[in-house]
Amino acid sequence: MTGPDPVDVRLLSAVAEMGRVAIPDLASRLGMDARDVAARLAALSTTGLPMIVGVECDPQGIRNAVAAAQQWAAQHSASSGPHGVPPNQYSGPHPVQPPQQPPGNSGGYSMPQPPQQSGPQQVPQQVPQPMNSWGPPGSAAWVRADQHAAPMPQNGKIGSKLEVASPAGERLTIGLVEVVDPADFLFTAAGYELQPGERAVVVHTELTNRSPAPFAALPDQHLELVAKDGSAIAKAPVSLSSRPPHRAGVQPGETVGGHTIYVLPEITELTSVRWALRPGDPQLTLTWDITDL
Repeated sequence: MTGPDPVDVRLLSAVAEMGRVAIPDLASRLGMDARDVAARLAALSTTGLPMIVGVECDPQGIRNAVAAAQQWAAQHSASSGPHGVPPNQYSGPHPVQPPQQPPGNSGGYSMPQPPQQSGPQQVPQQVPQPMNSWGPPGSAAWVRADQHAAPMPQNGKIGSKLEVASPAGERLTIGLVEVVDPADFLFTAAGYELQPGERAVVVHTELTNRSPAPFAALPDQHLELVAKDGSAIAKAPVSLSSRPPHRAGVQPGETVGGHTIYVLPEITELTSVRWALRPGDPQLTLTWDITDL
């Protein structure tokens, strides 16, 4: 008898803790590949467990992606030969050149030679194919490069609202409202104690969910401070009653705010606040400059 897969047990434990969560967020939390998580959950849902694995999407966005793929396929088919080769090319898998017969062939016949062209030979033009940005051509995850929206700004200052969108359909606006540095008085007023040489910092952010599905993760789950030497400072596991923390779960169209607390060496010089939808992906990372504090 084979025991339960420890990865499945860990996965189910996280699902039970979160209740409802998007697969990319669950994969990010567990440090797993989203495709592996999706495959495991789909398999587990057929074993009788009280769990539903579903899909939510932006219907119009999906239709646009499908239309782009179909348009590419139509253009490619119209400009190609029967085997997907541009016109004026050999269409067989192994084009063969006619054999050249030497002078005085004793075989009693001579192979007709193709007429010689006096001018420069024309080279068949290759039909340029549109570049794809992500996903295989023909899939709903594929869009043409010339259909991309203008890139959104990923850098700002205190008071700026920045936007991020992922291929999974998440569209979020995050605003850096305030940075209190130092915030020792707020920290100690809440009953906490700083060690000698430490200081507290409070960061106030707001998140607006512009996605068609709820955003299940904590809005400040990957919010961190960046020091002058490039090191990152993670949030402290504390909250202040005078500065309410973020809560998990942001409904479509909803804007929520919250405060994140940091404890760091008093001599640390900070340069920015950084927020990431997927840690390690620069395309899904936002940065606010705080050097003017």
